Amino acid sequence: MARRRLAVIGAGAIGRMHVERARLHPQAEVVAIADPSPAACEFAQQEGLRWFADYASMLDEARPEGAIVATPNATHVDVGLACIARGIPALIEKPIADDVNAAQQLSRAADEAKVPLLVGHHRRHNPILRRAREIIASGRLGKPVTANALATFYKPDAYFHVEWRRRAGGGPVLINLIHDIDIMRFLLGEIVEVQALTSNAVRGFEVEDTAAVLLRFESGALGTLAVSDCASAPWNWDLAAGEAAHYPRQQVNTHFLIGTDASLTLPQLDVWEYRSRKGWHEPLTVERSTPHSADPYHEQLRHFAGVIAGEEAPLCSADDAARTLAATLAVHRAVASRAPVALAR
Repeated sequence: MARRRLAVIGAGAIGRMHVERARLHPQAEVVAIADPSPAACEFAQQEGLRWFADYASMLDEARPEGAIVATPNATHVDVGLACIARGIPALIEKPIADDVNAAQQLSRAADEAKVPLLVGHHRRHNPILRRAREIIASGRLGKPVTANALATFYKPDAYFHVEWRRRAGGGPVLINLIHDIDIMRFLLGEIVEVQALTSNAVRGFEVEDTAAVLLRFESGALGTLAVSDCASAPWNWDLAAGEAAHYPRQQVNTHFLIGTDASLTLPQLDVWEYRSRKGWHEPLTVERSTPHSADPYHEQLRHFAGVIAGEEAPLCSADDAARTLAATLAVHRAVASRAPVALAR
């Protein structure tokens, strides 16, 4: 497959990470950056890339084969629509938008124009989750009955020097828990009901620092999620899965998927099951899968190149990402209403 000429819109931390990954990728190369900040201009010069202050001008002049959208959430729809209008496939960072109606608008526009959009729920590209999905799809767990996930970590004080991170919408539900909700949907199917509680009792900011969430799946299974960014604990995907070298890896599990015939832990991929009779007096056997390690961002770029070429369908489409966003926003709705929130199909 030929290297695809990409442009990055938004040169913050995530945008720069994509540039760095593409530099070493055999199927992708970044040729231009659009971001009005002086720091972005300097970064583009350092990387030998064309720099544009305006993304529309960049799309028209550089004519990339694909665009990576790493701008603030509220701008994703406008930037995505600009890509669609020019027939340019886009990889849009999560969340796809800041509200569900906007996400659905973007999804419809992409479908009508037949321009593929891939949303950057990058964990789906991790071989661990791909293997977990195979195990569940095989029926080995039997009927899923419950699932539990922990996303507990400590964000240092300096993280909150940026004001929006202290305001509603800047907390661990929308920034962090959305990943775990997407994992749950990816592995167990649609979420149909959400209940939740949040707390800001530790830091006292407007935004939550801790949340507890209860999910009902379309299959009838139930799930629980706990997230906290003021917890001294190892139980979160970033530390446990080893996706990024700047997080010290911990040999722990964070997600537990429990069925009538077997149970599965992640990221260590342990399958617990009875090998003869089932019953709490019988011994359980554990078996571990060990998939090849891979950088999910690297694999996401490979997949995006395949999407641009028309050889692969987006692993996380705009419509799919809108469903994850709806379930995540339902957490705050459930907190505000102090009642369960039903999710429409």
